[in-house]
Amino acid sequence: MQRLDSGAPIPAHLRGSIMALGNFDGFHAGHQAVVGRAIARARAEGRPAIVATFDPHPMRFFQPDSPPFRLTTLDQRQALFAAAGADAMLVFGFTHDLAALGPNDFVRLLSEDMGVAGVVTGRDFTFGKARVGSIGALAELGAASGMDAEAVAPVADAGGEVISSSRIRDALRAGDCATATRLLTRPFAIAGPVQHGDKLGRTIGFPTANVDMGDYLRPAYGIYAVRGLLPDGRVLDGAANLGIRPSFDPPKELLEPHFFDFAGDLYGQVIEVQLVAYLRPEAKYDGLDALMAQIAQDCTQARQILAGTPYVA
Repeated sequence: MQRLDSGAPIPAHLRGSIMALGNFDGFHAGHQAVVGRAIARARAEGRPAIVATFDPHPMRFFQPDSPPFRLTTLDQRQALFAAAGADAMLVFGFTHDLAALGPNDFVRLLSEDMGVAGVVTGRDFTFGKARVGSIGALAELGAASGMDAEAVAPVADAGGEVISSSRIRDALRAGDCATATRLLTRPFAIAGPVQHGDKLGRTIGFPTANVDMGDYLRPAYGIYAVRGLLPDGRVLDGAANLGIRPSFDPPKELLEPHFFDFAGDLYGQVIEVQLVAYLRPEAKYDGLDALMAQIAQDCTQARQILAGTPYVA
């Protein structure tokens, strides 16, 4: 699957595409419906299917001091779009120039510069300077350039509530992994390179793989049952501390998974850690013996939960 940049020409074989257009940060069930519709249309019409996303996220561009809120990295999105059947991912660099484009210029960019034949979005999609462009405007302006546009209705869960990235973020902040997983259709996962740490976990019998949280949303601090996905395809069960480790000094925010029955070297490798279940909040313990006893209990509980939870990629 190709990754395209909005600042470069679209390759000839990808012109005439059906494009799914949105942020698609979480790529939750609602986003999947938009992308699925675009891919289905592309296949029916014999056209390439492109999924377009924005980086940085417009919210980060307009509110640079906002706390971290991302649900996926570009690499994760590319893998998810590829699994859905897209031929390419197009990354719009969200710059001052892009933000300043009026609706007419943005549609011209799509239809003429990029050769897009049809666009599929969600019904709440807006575009153009000050977000003045609606899906109706996209359809009207696109028609004049030979590009059609359609909007996919929001997707609701079994309770009738619309699935959204905001709901997923709220669930994760509350430690509600079950709701986040249901809305995403997979566990929330944090990916990053394994860093060298202070190796304290190894000295107490629970070595960990330290992963920086980067720009990801901060879920509830605490202990989680997790699954680790290694670059070679192996899947490891484990328990992880996500937070600042109040029993150690100095505090440092990290995701620290301990993988059961694993003794390999992961330093420098990019791993993905799925948060499957929230076990308890972080706590400070009086001495290493109390801490080790609690970690052992956490690992036992995590093993039990993961034994009854099928792996979802």
